[in-house]
Amino acid sequence: MGVKMTTQATQTATTYFPGPGADWERRTPEQVGMDPDLLQKAIDYSNESSREGHLRDLAEQIRQNNANKQYDDGVTLGPTKTRGAVTGVVLRNGYLVAEWGEPERVDMTFSVTKSFLSTVAGLAYDRGLIRDVHDKVADYVDDGGYDSPHNAKITWDHSLRQISEWDGALWDKHYSAGNHEDLFRPVEEPGAAYEYNDVRVNRFSLSLLRVWKRPLPEVLKEHVMDPIDASDTWKWNGYRNSYVDVDGQRMWSVSGGGHWGGGMWISARDQARFGLLSLRRGEWNGKQLLSRKWVDMATTPTPIQPTYGFMNWFLNTDRALMPSVPETSFYHLGAGANKIWVDPDHDLVVVLRWVATEHFDGFAKRVLASIV
Repeated sequence: MGVKMTTQATQTATTYFPGPGADWERRTPEQVGMDPDLLQKAIDYSNESSREGHLRDLAEQIRQNNANKQYDDGVTLGPTKTRGAVTGVVLRNGYLVAEWGEPERVDMTFSVTKSFLSTVAGLAYDRGLIRDVHDKVADYVDDGGYDSPHNAKITWDHSLRQISEWDGALWDKHYSAGNHEDLFRPVEEPGAAYEYNDVRVNRFSLSLLRVWKRPLPEVLKEHVMDPIDASDTWKWNGYRNSYVDVDGQRMWSVSGGGHWGGGMWISARDQARFGLLSLRRGEWNGKQLLSRKWVDMATTPTPIQPTYGFMNWFLNTDRALMPSVPETSFYHLGAGANKIWVDPDHDLVVVLRWVATEHFDGFAKRVLASIV
């Protein structure tokens, strides 16, 4: 385990970081200033609010979600798996306070993958591979994806904020696949419209692969997951048709979510580690793995979508997303209510999986009520 001294106002005098595997110190709720009975009420509420009406077979769930839609052929391109039960992890001051469900089970995490993807972009920025997020992607990537006059205007910042309006098709999916409204509106200028769009995210992933010239899971493992002592059970998948040639080597371009399968498969325990890295603003046990400048940018609201920073850092601007928690809270979000909630005001990280989205604020309200 790691303990370091810090003078940061948002952290305690000694900041705890867990070691690998089971080397994660547990504290009782009372030891970290939480009422155990009230915390149990939050846990009970999460179990009562499960997504049991949704299928455990995520391949079938994805097929049903995409079926009978004129704008998407519904074909799943990446691997899928069955999901586990409602699962949660609560950290306070870095210590493991509560777990329920299957915290070490590796599950699909859908769009939480995008937070790992933007982190890989941050690693590139910190190393000068991307000099400025306002640079045009076309200045770095020459594979035909940014040749048109429209796409040539797209910057890294546009892509990170999901305002790129990239026009094209990738991995047999047109950009309008999965977004019914795209059938009824023209492509707008880059930067003019926010749209949550998995095809454009996948284009961004491919662009980062071109910049790194290394498989992105390999980059993430070396610079983030191994340093935070994550397990070796996580896996970041692409599609069966997303292999490309990079400097004469065949590489897998991974997807930024699970809309058509693929994406990051990871345990709640490892998600909690990533959440703790986010809480500590890119620092882990005395090492700045991701620059504070990058985390500051990632948590800066997008002007036309103030609750969104860089993908997939959702911000609680004006308490619009979570009325019951501080505005300084943010979360990494994926379908199935896969959430890594980070609350700097209370030195809190909470992972919750497979709970109906509309119940998350009620769950969070109950967690905060347990803090005494």
